[in-house]
Amino acid sequence: MEPIRYVDALNDKYGAMGFPPYRWSENDSAPWTALMKPLSDCTVALLVSGGISHCSVAPFDPDARNDHRVDAIDPEEATDQYQIHDSYYNHADADADLNCIFPVDRLRELADAGEIGAVAGRHWSGFMGRTYNRSKVRDESGPALVASLKADGVDLLVAIPA
Repeated sequence: MEPIRYVDALNDKYGAMGFPPYRWSENDSAPWTALMKPLSDCTVALLVSGGISHCSVAPFDPDARNDHRVDAIDPEEATDQYQIHDSYYNHADADADLNCIFPVDRLRELADAGEIGAVAGRHWSGFMGRTYNRSKVRDESGPALVASLKADGVDLLVAIPA
């Protein structure tokens, strides 16, 4: 089986719309930071970029570019209360079981089993689409998310790209 050439497919799609080839961000200065306490004592949050939104709010634009929207997600909400709007990947399996790309039920099971300390009071969905204006992520959207994570007492964020 031939692997999916994701970057090539995206460059072809957006090149046809007049956009330049995508430049991946590289960060050589981010230090590795080990956990300061056992995982069994950590509060864990999830962040997914797969276009997941609550059915009661406007869906994400499936062909988004430079979308800095970040939605808070209630970890107690049933997974059938969410929708997926993203044209960058085939989400048929995630439509059947959201845990494929947003493992909120699995995270609750880990907390119940004592493998993690607690599930954070909020999870996050956002940073969807091709982001050309990375400085806004670095200077605004990212720091705002970090402030929310700190306010929630999050020790560990699991980032799930879609």
